[in-house]
Amino acid sequence: MTQTPMDAMDPIDRALVEEAAKKSALVWVQGSEGAARALWHIWHEGAVCLVGDGPDEQPLKGLGLVDGGTATVTVRSKDKGGRLIGWTARVVELTPDGEAWTAAVGELKGKRLNAADADSIAERWARECRVLRLEPVPGAGLVAADSGSLSAAPLPSPAVTRGAIPAGLPKLLARGKRGRKAG
Repeated sequence: MTQTPMDAMDPIDRALVEEAAKKSALVWVQGSEGAARALWHIWHEGAVCLVGDGPDEQPLKGLGLVDGGTATVTVRSKDKGGRLIGWTARVVELTPDGEAWTAAVGELKGKRLNAADADSIAERWARECRVLRLEPVPGAGLVAADSGSLSAAPLPSPAVTRGAIPAGLPKLLARGKRGRKAG
C-alpha cells in the first residue's frame, strides 16, 4: 500500500479533514494569489480533486494554483454553511491519461452535474482543462480559524440585479386578485 500525505497527519486531524471534505459539496480554495473561491470537488485517495479552467468548467485562473505550490483549503459545514475546518495543501497537477488522472477523472465524472457532453467529458477535460489534487501537507496540521466573517466582495460579473418594481405594479396585482374573487 502506498503512503499518502494524509498518513503523516495526526489521526484525529486526518479523520476530520477526510470526513469534512467527503460530506461537503464545495471547498473554499485560497492559492498564492487572488481571493478564496468556492469550488466543487471530490475527495479521492487522500486529497481534494477538482477540475477547471476549460469552457463550461469552474475557473481556476487567478488563484495561483501551480503544480508544486501550496493552497489553503477550507471546508464549510453542510448543514450550517459556516467554516468547519481548514488545512494547507500541496497542489499537484495531474497529467492527462496518467494513472492518477484517470482514477480522479473517473470519480469527478460522476459528480459533474448537467454536463452537455457527459459521454465524452473525459476527452474534453484532457484537451481543455486542468485536473488538480490538493493534498494535505504532511506535518502542517490544521489551519487556525480566523475570527470574523471573512466575507469578501463578489467577483465582477455581467449578471445584474433586477431594478425596482414599477410604481403601478402593486395596483395591477391588487386589481387582479379582486377580479378572481368575483368570478
